[in-house]
Amino acid sequence: MEGSVKDDIILERLTALRNEVAYLRSEAAHAASVQAYTGDMRLKRAVERSLQVAIAICLDIGRRIVALEGLRYPADNQDVFCVLAEARIIPEPMLPTLLNMARFRNLIVHEYARIDDVQVHAILRQRLSDFDAFADVVRHMAHRARGAGAWSGVRVSQRIPGPSMAARRPSVAAHRTGKRTLARVTMDC
Repeated sequence: MEGSVKDDIILERLTALRNEVAYLRSEAAHAASVQAYTGDMRLKRAVERSLQVAIAICLDIGRRIVALEGLRYPADNQDVFCVLAEARIIPEPMLPTLLNMARFRNLIVHEYARIDDVQVHAILRQRLSDFDAFADVVRHMAHRARGAGAWSGVRVSQRIPGPSMAARRPSVAAHRTGKRTLARVTMDC
C-alpha cells in the first residue's frame, strides 16, 4: 500500500493502514454471516477497534497533508476530509465515504452504545476497499507534489492511473449541509 512515499510520517501511517486493513480482511473470513459476527464478542470488539484505528490513520494522514500543503486548519475530524476536497486532493466521489468514516469513528468512540452490529458487519464485508482507495489518492498526491516541488521529502515512483485531480472538482458545500441531517451513521453500505 505504501508504494515509495518518502515522507516518514505518511509512510509509517500507510504501512499501519495496510496492516489494519489486512487484519480486518483476515477477520472478515470469520464473519461470513451477521449471525457469526454478532455471536462472537471478541471478534466484534476487535473489528470495531481495528476500524477505529484504520479511520484514525486516514485522519492522521489527512492532517499531515494539510500541514505539508499549508491548507486551512480543519475544525474537526470530518473537516479534515473537507479541507482535502477543497484543495482537490481527494476526488469528489470519495468525500461522502470519508465523511461517513469520520462519523463512524466518532460513533465508535463517543456513542458506542448505539453501534449497529449489522452496519459494522456490512462495513467489514463490503467497504474495506475504501481504505485502499484513500491510500491510492495519498500516493497520487505525493506523486503530484513531487512534480510541483512541494513535499520535498515525499517521492512516489509509481503513477496511479486515472483522471487528473484537477478534473475532479469537489462540491463540498453540499456535503457540509447534509452532514448534520443524517439520522444514522453509515459508510454507504
